[in-house]
Order: sequence, then C-alpha cells, then structure tokens
Amino acid sequence: MTTVADLLIDSLADLGVKTVWGVVGDALNPVTDAIRRTDRIEWIGVRHEEAGAFAASAQAQLTGTLGVCMGTVGPGGIHLLNGLYDAKKSHASVLAICGQVPSPEIGTDMFQEVNNDAVYADVAVYSRTITNAEHVPYVIELAVNAALNQRGVSVLSIPGDIGELDVSDDAPKPQFVPPQPRTVPAPDLLEQAVDLIDDADKVTLLVGKGARPGREAVLRLADRLQAPMVVTLKAKEGFEHDNPHQVGQSGLIGNPAAQQAFDDCDLLLMLGTDFPYRDWFPEGKKVIQVDDRGAHIGRRTHVDLGLVGDAGDTAAALADAVAKKGRKAKKHLADARETFEDWEDGQQKLAKAGYDTKRVGLLRKQVDNRGGDIRPELVAATVDRLAADDAIYTSDTGMSTVWLSRFVHLRADQRLIGSSNLGSMANAMPQALGAQALDRRRQIIAFCGDGGLTMLLGDLMTAAPYDLPIKLIVFNNRRLGMVKLEMEQVGMPEYGTHLDNPDLAVVAQSMGFHGVRVEDPKDVEKAVAEVLAHDGPALLDAVTNPDEISLPPKPTVEQGWGFAIAKVKETLVSNP
Repeated sequence: MTTVADLLIDSLADLGVKTVWGVVGDALNPVTDAIRRTDRIEWIGVRHEEAGAFAASAQAQLTGTLGVCMGTVGPGGIHLLNGLYDAKKSHASVLAICGQVPSPEIGTDMFQEVNNDAVYADVAVYSRTITNAEHVPYVIELAVNAALNQRGVSVLSIPGDIGELDVSDDAPKPQFVPPQPRTVPAPDLLEQAVDLIDDADKVTLLVGKGARPGREAVLRLADRLQAPMVVTLKAKEGFEHDNPHQVGQSGLIGNPAAQQAFDDCDLLLMLGTDFPYRDWFPEGKKVIQVDDRGAHIGRRTHVDLGLVGDAGDTAAALADAVAKKGRKAKKHLADARETFEDWEDGQQKLAKAGYDTKRVGLLRKQVDNRGGDIRPELVAATVDRLAADDAIYTSDTGMSTVWLSRFVHLRADQRLIGSSNLGSMANAMPQALGAQALDRRRQIIAFCGDGGLTMLLGDLMTAAPYDLPIKLIVFNNRRLGMVKLEMEQVGMPEYGTHLDNPDLAVVAQSMGFHGVRVEDPKDVEKAVAEVLAHDGPALLDAVTNPDEISLPPKPTVEQGWGFAIAKVKETLVSNP
C-alpha cells in the first residue's frame, strides 16, 4: 500500500524535486522514511531549519521550480519562518512540510503544539493541515500549484498520526499545473506607452530581475531610445555584462551616474522591477511601469501608465513601435556613461593593495591600532578577477552586498541571489548550500558578513558530510558594519555593533572546511586563489578594516555632519 508520506514524496519526485532540506523528527518521521526509500530525492539534514528554508528558496530562485524544506512539530516549524519569509518576498516557489501533533490532540495545548495554520497565515499563499488520507491528493495538488503559479510559499502540516495512513489504490494522482504563459499588455495601452515615450526627449530605464529573460529585447529598446539603464542589484546577473547602456545601481549601494540618469530624464520606464526605496526615485517625471503583477504597479512611485505583462515581451513590442531618439537622448546617455566610468575608475583605485600606504601617517596609525588592515574592496575585486566564469554568488545583507555590488562585475553565465527584499542576515551561507546541491561541480561563492555567518554558524557542518564544496568569503571587520554606518551618519557613536569573533578559519577547519585567514593586503591574492581552487568546502577569513565606508550617490550635508559628530564622540569615548 501507498502511504500519505509515500504519495507526497512520489508526487514531488515526479514534479522534478531533487532535494529536501530539514531536520528529522517525530511527526515527519514517515516522510523522511519515504525519502530514505527512494533514490529520486536527496535528503540534506541541516543543523537549523532556517538554513534549510534559505537553501530551498535558493534552489527555487535559481531554477524557477519548486524548493522543498521540512520542519517538525512546533519549534522545528517555527525555525523555518525567516527563510520562508525571504522566499515570500523573493517570489520563490517553496513548499514547507511541517509536523503537527496527532489529530486527537490538536487544540488541547499538547506539548510542542502550535497553531500552524495561524503561524503561517501571513507567509504562505496556501496553508492547510492534512486531516485524513482521502484529503491528501487534493491538498498536495493545491499546495504545489499555488506555490508555482503564485510564486510563493505553500505549507502542508502533517499530524503525527497521518503520515503512515494508507492511501486508497484508486485515489487520484496529484496533477500539477505549470506557470501560465507570458502575456503582453493590450494594444491600446501599448499605443499610449509609445505616445508617452515618443513625446519625451530623454528616457531612463530602471530594469529589474523580472526583465532578465528578455535581455535582448530590453537592450534593443535601450538602443532605440539611447537610454541609460539603471540596473537593480538583482538584475546585475542579467544586465551588467556587455551592456553599453548600464550605469549601475541606485539606492544606498548606488553611484552618482544612476542618480544623474534619474534626475536628467523626462520619462522613467520601469521594466520588471519592484525597487522598494521611494526616496531614490526622481520627482516630477513621467513614469511608465511594466510588471507581470498588477498589484506591484504604482506602489513605489507615482505612475502615469501601468502596463501589466511580461517585461521582456513588452520591451520587444515597444522596441518595434517607438521612434528612434536623436541628439538630446544620445547626450543623455553619453553624459551618464561618462559619469559612471569616472566613478568606476575611482572605485577601482580603492581595490589596490597599496592604496592605504598613501594615507596620512596619523590615519594609518589609527587603522593599525583598530586592527584590520585589508580594504574590503580589495577582497571583493580579487574574488571578481579569480572567480569562475559560471560562478554563482550569494551575499549577506549589509556591507558584504555593498562590496559585491561595486566590485564584482557579473559575467554572462554568472548568477546572484541574496536577501534583497527581506534584508535578512545569515542568508548567504545556506543559500550557497542550496545552490551547490543543484550542481556540485559549479563554483558557488558566498560573500558573508562576520555577523551573518556566525548567526547560523552551526550549518558549516552541513557542507562536508553532503559533499557541498561551497566557497565562503568572510568580511571579518568585527562589526555589524551596516548598522555602524547607519548610526554614524545620523551623529550617533557606534554602540552594540562590536563582534568578538574567534579565528573563523580555525573554526571552519574543525567543521570539515579548508580554512585560510588573511590579515595583510599583500597576501590577499594568494589566499583568495587558494580558497577558490580547493576541491572541497573552503572559507577565507579576511580581516578587514572596520572603518571602511561606502558613500551613497548623493551624500547630504546632514549625513556628513552627522558622521563627523559621531567620529568625535567615538574618539572621546575611546580616549576619556
């Protein structure tokens, strides 16, 4: 006979699921036993369920299919939540299988019981508790279809007495519906967009990850309009390489050229992006937004025309219809590109090993006394130069992402994922585990903050036993760096941001990694090369300067004054 657990696992295997992440235990033991008895799905046991949820979400984002994770009764399921929220906000299709107390005990406040349907109500597009064997084919089908077609999280809760129940031989087999075909806006709306674009002398594109599959059409439209292209962080992987229109990112991690492209345009055309920072949008411009989710249109900035449809297909239709732009547009593009190239030249100087030797002696002494002589820019640029052409990057939220955004130039076959919408710490390492399980021969590089890595440090122990040769680049500045910067720019001295870290290379060695610690800029090249070339999991503990900052595109007088005040306060505290 086929059990509830067998039907669930067989259905997921038929769909193409290759990996399930989680921690074994009680109510879900029948499910893990069903995995044990099949050779079509690999079980990867993590040390913390949050890591499993991040890993499953990474797989869903990289493949466009379903990622699966598990957490058992009460605490186990609750531990999934942060990773599931990241999946929700990243529009990743993830199925979470959660344990529940036995059916007769539900509602009695039994040991470890929580109300799963209430707990997951906000994070999930579909959440149900399986109540009997006849129920299971239908809820499996509904849960998976909801996750795939709404690009979100589905949760199935299985009470302890349900997983081993027999399913009738004539029970229907779950049928899964693939995501629906791409659409384009109605012709009359496209005509309105063409009129608005043709009336504008200077157009700037803001391009997000949703446009990535339509890269060639977007580039054709940009050429037609002679438009500079501001690229969101998540769209770096599709639009940074071989693109004469791109001018980098906006926002706190951005650069002056992106802000210039915004400020100088007459019309902003948003393609496949839900860029969330209102303060960075230009004011007083005509705005057209293209998104395949109508609910996203207009929620970040005022939109004059919203087009619901696939960004790439819509860009192709517009490229065929709009008039070719002339002299003003060409100058708009040339000016933005010149600013961008000048800015990039200045940034690359920061990534040279000998840059700090030119500093004033007093400042140099202060850096030496604080500890950490390596510029994080040097580490990031060195990884960029030595990484494989098809490497997949993951990045922790915070300063690690700043260095990646500015010093890693993604090539055609490289990929990037992070926690760009939820902004969680501790995401890079478990996302790297998920990516590596998809292809153990591909180079996976995680840019980890020391605070983020140590938050889920236990799951370093997941890599070696499951043959996951991830490469972790740790920016060890002994700080919660982004929080430090947030405090200082408003005049607060840093407080509560110091991290008393162990030697992370030694810690990693005790967990099956090849660990390398680097403290001298002259040794960075060799250390990065050694870590990337190692044939198993490897970690670089790069001891970096905690006082290194990144300037936003348009620093304000208030930010500069606040930073000066904070530094005076910090000096007084350290020298009473």
